[in-house]
Amino acid sequence: MRFSLRQIAVFVAIARHESVSRAADELALSQSAASAALGELERQFDTQLFDRFGKSLRLNELGQALLPEAVELIERAQALESALEGRAGYGRLRIGATLTIGNYLATLIVADFLRRHPESEVQLRVHNTATIVELLARHELDLGLIEGHCHHPDLHVESWVADELVVFAAPDHPLARRGSATVGELAGEDWIVREPGSGTRETLDQALRHVLRPLNIRLELEHTEAIKRAVEFGLGVACISRLALREAFRRGSLAPIETPELDLRRHFHFVWHTRKFRTAGMRELVALCRALTDGVERSDQIEWSLIP
Repeated sequence: MRFSLRQIAVFVAIARHESVSRAADELALSQSAASAALGELERQFDTQLFDRFGKSLRLNELGQALLPEAVELIERAQALESALEGRAGYGRLRIGATLTIGNYLATLIVADFLRRHPESEVQLRVHNTATIVELLARHELDLGLIEGHCHHPDLHVESWVADELVVFAAPDHPLARRGSATVGELAGEDWIVREPGSGTRETLDQALRHVLRPLNIRLELEHTEAIKRAVEFGLGVACISRLALREAFRRGSLAPIETPELDLRRHFHFVWHTRKFRTAGMRELVALCRALTDGVERSDQIEWSLIP
């Protein structure tokens, strides 16, 4: 072969960071060594893989086409090296989870994964759906666990488990005391909502698409726990996953408001790049997720005792 694995590793790292210096730091190389490796790779094939903008490098069309194969080559090489050295475990796994999944399921699943495979390493990043999709498309994550829809042409989506949002308020709120509300009544309330780009906001907006009167949005927050606190303080009503509200409903600190006119159902999904090599670690983590929800119709029905 006319290229080395080091050259390919440098190419992948620079593509991820769009910076030679940050790529060099990741690979424990000097900046000059990383720059030389990329330069030699391009000279060997008389081509360019990046467009240069000052100190920033961005993949050109050829580089974008080659990146998935380069990532897969490095991952297969790492798996081969582990096997030759007799190392157990699945190496490093980069997981992205949206906030509801990340806060209430992913950390428990990752803990179970690491208990079973202590030689492995997991990086868990928690963001909204739009950010997780972007990171997957840029090959910065191996696997995504999302609660919104994904329409990116380069990403593969598999359904995981059903989920449902629920409108809720402080227990002394008039609609909470009644236990239900019409769409018209909800439109007259102050609302605390998730930010645009989140799966929760997308589901709520879709459910309200036929409502002519817009919601009176008093506050937008990026975290479900912050939304719960704001509602407890009486700032308004909100709508998030029943999974995130299970304990609050049990304690009585918050109360559900049933909304028969709104379809607030959705699904959690697994997402990965269509050209991504599915490692054994990815397959194992997906299997643990499916085992957790086996026989469960909806996410808030998961029994925590199912997690060792």
